[in-house]
Parts: sequence; C-alpha cells; structure tokens
Amino acid sequence: MPAQNWLQRLSRAEDDRWLGGVCGGLGKHTPLPSWVWRVIFSLLFFCVGTGLLLYILLWIFIPKEH
Repeated sequence: MPAQNWLQRLSRAEDDRWLGGVCGGLGKHTPLPSWVWRVIFSLLFFCVGTGLLLYILLWIFIPKEH
C-alpha cells in the first residue's frame, strides 16, 4: 500500500522547478534528489531519446502542488 499512497501524493514542485517542476516533485516524493532526476531524464534523452517524451507526459499528468 505505501506505493499507492506515494503515487497519490505525487505532484509537481512549485519551488524547485526549472521547466515544469516534474523533477522537483519527484525529488520531494522519492529518496533521490531533484538533480539526480534531471540527470536521469537528460541521459534518457541523449542516449535513448525517450527522456523528453517521458518528461512531457509527466508534466501533463502530474498535478501541480497546492
């Protein structure tokens, strides 16, 4: 059940954001800091080509922080 609660609380960050706040939100709700998430998305973009698509989808579907 903790995974379900984590997914329900997931939101985009308002204070730790560069573009959409996705990495900042993931950094708040996971043990990895936001800069690690930024590196992961960058590596996915440059090595596999899916990082940008995944980031945009998360930007659309993760709600804003209240």
